[in-house]
Amino acid sequence: MRCVRSATLAFLLALTAAPVLAQAPYPDRPIHIVVPFPAGGPADVMARLIGDKMSADFGQGVVVDNRPGANTLVGAEYVAKAAPDGYTLLMAIDSTLVMNQYLYSKLPYDPIKDFAPITLVAKTIGLLVVNAASDVTTAKDLIAKAKAAPGKLNCGAGTITTKLTCVLFNDKAGIDTVLLPYNGSAEVAHGILTKSVDFVFDGPSAVLPLIKSGDLRALAKLDARPLPAAPDLPTLPQAVGVDLGDVTVWLGLVAPRGTPTPIIDKLAGEVAKALSDPEVKARADAVGLGPATDTPAEFAAFIQHEAARWPEVVKKSGMHFD
Repeated sequence: MRCVRSATLAFLLALTAAPVLAQAPYPDRPIHIVVPFPAGGPADVMARLIGDKMSADFGQGVVVDNRPGANTLVGAEYVAKAAPDGYTLLMAIDSTLVMNQYLYSKLPYDPIKDFAPITLVAKTIGLLVVNAASDVTTAKDLIAKAKAAPGKLNCGAGTITTKLTCVLFNDKAGIDTVLLPYNGSAEVAHGILTKSVDFVFDGPSAVLPLIKSGDLRALAKLDARPLPAAPDLPTLPQAVGVDLGDVTVWLGLVAPRGTPTPIIDKLAGEVAKALSDPEVKARADAVGLGPATDTPAEFAAFIQHEAARWPEVVKKSGMHFD
């Protein structure tokens, strides 16, 4: 009888303790933000800027965990398989959540089913750039030159999005140029600086300092947001009537699918708060990133929209990684 009473008492104690455990405030231990790139790049910079503010506000450590490899597949797979408790997040890039599914025959994660969108974090402003010594001074000049010499001009790009932008530009402008792929923005900037390539599409981080110094010339930007460093730079539709749509390299924060909605909402609110801080925004702008946030629902819709616009461009490009 005593054993039965002891077992019953233990059961009742477990029942009463469970709500206490469930109600522990989030977060009550360090949060890990996985960055699927080496330290020092845009995703790493944004993760650390946000992580510093998040740590101060939450009173918990935020660890930036760099897990580069396989075009972000390594980091993405790790987070997709992590516990959905809000303590392991992924600083994803557009290729992680959109392009990879069209570039690989099989992914170790599902970009839609395996992640819970939290918020957009940054959108760069894409730039069309030539060497300052080039005889091309406008986007109209570039298209005219390309049409006069089909297959002779090279378009340089370093990310999947900018490589596909070269393909999209050919299609929309009715020209034939050759994609010259690079491994990242630093190589792109060197390529156009040394005239190894005729024109490039890239974000501001690597090319903007060279535009300011007069070594490179920006012909157009790919969306209508203001660019303080080049306030008079026209958009591509304004410059030449060619509209590629809102083409941008973007970053966003996601959690493993199944992470509780209150935690997702709390993280989204915290990121919005962090990126509205003037100091954080200034530091992000200084490295060519445009801070941008939205709600989890809006970010989910944005991912779906992006996923629908690129498969035909990828198919036309012939790009694949396996």
